[in-house]
Amino acid sequence: MRIRLGYVAIALNLPKVTSSSTLTFKRYSSMNSDEERLNKLKQVTYSNIMDLEKILKYNIKNNIHFYRITSNLIPLATHPEVMWNYRKYFRKDFEYIGKIINDNNLRIDIHPDQFNVINTDRESVFLNTSKTLTMQANFLEDINCNDAKMVIHIGGAKGGKEKAIKRFIENFKKLPDIVKNKLILENDDKIFTAKDVLYICKILNLPMVLDIHHHNCNNNGENIDRLLNDIFNTWKNEKLQPKIHFSTPREFENDRRHSDYIDAKAFLKFIYLIKDNVNKDVDIMIEAKKKDLALQRLVSDIKDLDKFIVFEDESTIIL
Repeated sequence: MRIRLGYVAIALNLPKVTSSSTLTFKRYSSMNSDEERLNKLKQVTYSNIMDLEKILKYNIKNNIHFYRITSNLIPLATHPEVMWNYRKYFRKDFEYIGKIINDNNLRIDIHPDQFNVINTDRESVFLNTSKTLTMQANFLEDINCNDAKMVIHIGGAKGGKEKAIKRFIENFKKLPDIVKNKLILENDDKIFTAKDVLYICKILNLPMVLDIHHHNCNNNGENIDRLLNDIFNTWKNEKLQPKIHFSTPREFENDRRHSDYIDAKAFLKFIYLIKDNVNKDVDIMIEAKKKDLALQRLVSDIKDLDKFIVFEDESTIIL
């Protein structure tokens, strides 16, 4: 079984490098001319793209094959009073970023923020969600990463969980095809359990991302080992191997907050559970406050704890 580890957005080993620089609408609207506003949008976006390039090259140098790109790369891209044509200005830059990713066989994905709610009962929220998800899907197309995915939660439970699930399924069908083809669904830590999300994924024929920490916080007594085969099977028609999120609670067992680093003993216990139940290749996204530093420490801790595990490279486990 081959396990590739990844991390989220920021490389802490690269001081002052961020692909998430922002431009607030208040600052944007305070500028004196349309030319000044456009130039500032271009400047911030170009800086983010250049820093994304630095992060990708850092990942390549350190044999990190899995990475979550920030969903805040392009400032004010979907703001109704801006809506600027960034795709025209940065087409070549996007193609260049995609070439780095594809030439080095990196896996990337995006996790749009919590304001994107597909199962909302408010038309305005759904339309804004659809617009934002379309923008993110277009970005994945613009960088020629057609197999890359966007992770999203089910949303809220207004009207009860059963109605909320039905609403998600109905609203999902209204989304543009480019969005529907790129979505993968994740269980959350408060409302929708792994079993709930698996049910939706089977109906909509979507891959499921298991977040094991969310499962530990919210599970209704479900045993994850009984669900693993079905979860992995939601990926059977995809070119990508299944994806899992792993994090460590910050203070107590079911603390929803993520710790700075990963508990290596808990991680080892979980990957042996996967091996015993499915024994298939998987990519695991490390969700820890210390980002790439947490990934590197986890690898070091595993090597100290388990002499039987072999590492293919700095972030790939052979079990």
